[in-house]
Amino acid sequence: MRVLPVALAAFGFALLVVPACASRAVPVHLDPSPREFVASDYEAILKRWTRSEKLYTLQGVDDALASTSTFESWEFRWAYVIRYAEDYRLTIEQRKELLTAALDDAKQSHQFYVTLHGNKYQDADLLRQNPAWVARLVDDKGHVSAPEKIIAIRKPGLLERTYFPYTNGWRQTFRLRFPAKTENGPSIADDANLVVLRFSGPLGNLELTWERAK
Repeated sequence: MRVLPVALAAFGFALLVVPACASRAVPVHLDPSPREFVASDYEAILKRWTRSEKLYTLQGVDDALASTSTFESWEFRWAYVIRYAEDYRLTIEQRKELLTAALDDAKQSHQFYVTLHGNKYQDADLLRQNPAWVARLVDDKGHVSAPEKIIAIRKPGLLERTYFPYTNGWRQTFRLRFPAKTENGPSIADDANLVVLRFSGPLGNLELTWERAK
């Protein structure tokens, strides 16, 4: 475990920031190939694409930053639509239209459903004029991308709490959208082994990592 010292001259002491250890997650498939799901598969797919991490201080009891977030990948969106269509009793044609739109969007943007909790509620607000944390999408081939859009979900409702049950009123909730392609090429390389959603700030870095299946 790596310890990151951050000097806080105004307080006259050094603050140690330590990333929490997380259990090894199952590698994921990023390829946009056909999937076969039923509505009851959703919970397993949600777990597969969700990561949780904490960055905490040794001085005090509060987390510097905590996040549970879901990569709304091609596979995830397919499972989400199947579950949503079942819950809302959509017709076959309605489900087909919704799935086509969701998968087309997945080709254009890498989207994440993000919840954040900081020492103070406002610390986790990514849309503040001078945010304490900035988000970047990173792969292990050197690509770093800023979000093209950050959508705040200020009052998560029944839909968010049902489909993303880790959502609660103590966390800030957002959707982060990153371009699938930039002027320098894809934001996630075709041969990338790791995809990382990184939050960086004065107290260190919190990283949510998805390992690509071989």
